[in-house]
Amino acid sequence: MDVGDGWSEMAEVADPVLAIDIGGTKIAVAVVQPDGTITHQLRAPTPKDADAAATFAPAAEVIGKIIGEAGLSGRQRVGIGSAGPIDGPAGWISPVNIAAWREFPVVEQVRRVVAEETGADPLVGLAGDGHCMALGEHWLGAGADVHSMVGMVLSTGVGAGAVINDQLYAGTTGNAVLLGHISVNAFGPLCVCGGHGCVESYARGPAMVVQAQQAGWTGGDDAEALTADARAGDPIAIEVIDRGMRALAAGIAATATLLDVETFVLGGGVAKAGEVIFTPLRQHLRDFATLSYVQNLEVRPAILDNAGILGAAALAQTLST
Repeated sequence: MDVGDGWSEMAEVADPVLAIDIGGTKIAVAVVQPDGTITHQLRAPTPKDADAAATFAPAAEVIGKIIGEAGLSGRQRVGIGSAGPIDGPAGWISPVNIAAWREFPVVEQVRRVVAEETGADPLVGLAGDGHCMALGEHWLGAGADVHSMVGMVLSTGVGAGAVINDQLYAGTTGNAVLLGHISVNAFGPLCVCGGHGCVESYARGPAMVVQAQQAGWTGGDDAEALTADARAGDPIAIEVIDRGMRALAAGIAATATLLDVETFVLGGGVAKAGEVIFTPLRQHLRDFATLSYVQNLEVRPAILDNAGILGAAALAQTLST
């Protein structure tokens, strides 16, 4: 499994690592100690309407600044988490929420900046943001007590990643376990990915809001308002969320059946609504997780607010020459 410069189980790393979390609104860079303590962290806004080089420029600036502040020198381990699609072996990313980057060689660019600042060529690994969420929760969060788990993000999309027997399962290109684009209805609506009836089409926050509005809900324009109204007893909000969680339950059960995994950790902005999301999700799982080896399937709430950056650090700790 190639996610950059090499992959192994989390090594006994005595030195801090550099972690980078790339998102559509911000790019975060942190220095993370072997025990997960973040000693330095900086953020930069992700530019809009800029070309590829100009979009990377703020990231390069904060990488250089944090290396200087932390006094890092010599060969470094660097983990990068990014929205996808990605290609780990090739080192490029094409985040759907960063239009300027299509097959952008992020590993090469980060390696160049770090080498210029430290005087040594770094080890750089790349993983998807869902994978980094899973790594972070497995290392220091809700999945720390199990050897295998799937981490999921329920927000503007539905992302996921899997840790199997204490190792990230990245797949051939680093895009494995894209749970949001499992089809749960072969005759369902066209998804942005080009497929039909994908989990995202029903369960992601914006999709549920649109469905509620089409049904006559007028309580707001985001998932936070929708979940608040469901909590207050609004029948349309309750019904739409129930439908979305049934689709998500079907996707989770399919993933559990394929991977033989019992523990799922769910985070993201929509999941923060709590039981108004988790209760119908768990109820619907009973209809889909029916085989003997997935009947004890458990969905836990994520407990880390910074799982992405910690997951990128966990990725960096696995890198070896």
